[in-house]
Amino acid sequence: MHVGGMFLISINDMLIKSLSGGYSLHQLVLMRSLVGVFFTLFMLKMEGGFAVLRTGRPGLHLLRALLIVFANTSLYAAIVSMPLATATALYFASPLFVTLLSIPVLGERVGPRRFAAVGIGFAGVLTMMAPQLAGKGDIGWVMILPVMAAAGYACMAVLTRKLGATSRASALAIHLQVAFVIVSLGVWAVAGDGRFAEGTDNESVRFLLRAWVWPETGDLAAIAGLGVMSAVVGYLMTQAYRLSRASTVAPFEYVLLLYSLFWGWSIFGEWPEPTVFIGAAVIIAAGVYVFMREDRVKATRRT
Repeated sequence: MHVGGMFLISINDMLIKSLSGGYSLHQLVLMRSLVGVFFTLFMLKMEGGFAVLRTGRPGLHLLRALLIVFANTSLYAAIVSMPLATATALYFASPLFVTLLSIPVLGERVGPRRFAAVGIGFAGVLTMMAPQLAGKGDIGWVMILPVMAAAGYACMAVLTRKLGATSRASALAIHLQVAFVIVSLGVWAVAGDGRFAEGTDNESVRFLLRAWVWPETGDLAAIAGLGVMSAVVGYLMTQAYRLSRASTVAPFEYVLLLYSLFWGWSIFGEWPEPTVFIGAAVIIAAGVYVFMREDRVKATRRT
């Protein structure tokens, strides 16, 4: 389930990067999410209909939805200015953030070994970022965007654990789709004419604020595909975290790097800097250790 979700996410990222030269990010997100809402409603019907949308924690559901909007916006703004695999590798900092956030949000205890692993993981992040931050102009601040996305995704994942005990996966998924629609419409109302993108050469800024245009006929199938994948991925990911231990699910996310390397090389002719591979190896090793250690500690407490 999770590996399939990662494959669809990689295709989603590749398509968005392919379409980024002619469309605004939030225009793509709006069209994708409108299709996504339609398919998510079918999943909602299978799990009990609109009755499962009832919740006693509307504020947490709203916060969770806005966090994933923030995470996606940050990540997609990054992938147009750097190789897909580089953005993906930096995004792998999310399990490290999850570990830290589980302390105040879930009341979990994190021992010195996991704290040390988290520190080593962030050293891997700095290994990837340092050459770019040292003097490559706009790419410097853009390198921070995937890390911001990782932090937002981690907050969302922790809230999913908290809310998943009482909410269906379809309900959690449709909240996300509706949030994307509302935020995208807001961006269109404020910046849809493209006036805020004038005078900038930064690819990420242009992608965020470019004027909205009527889609080309040949692009409609790709945009519709984004919507279908968005609905399926939202459901699969939520279901995976609801039904399985995080230590079981999270390591499978690292297969996304292989997919991103393939699409970046085959479609865009990209290949990351050597420091990206070094930093990614450190982050993945630290992340796997954190989740394995977490699983072992919980098993010990149950005995």
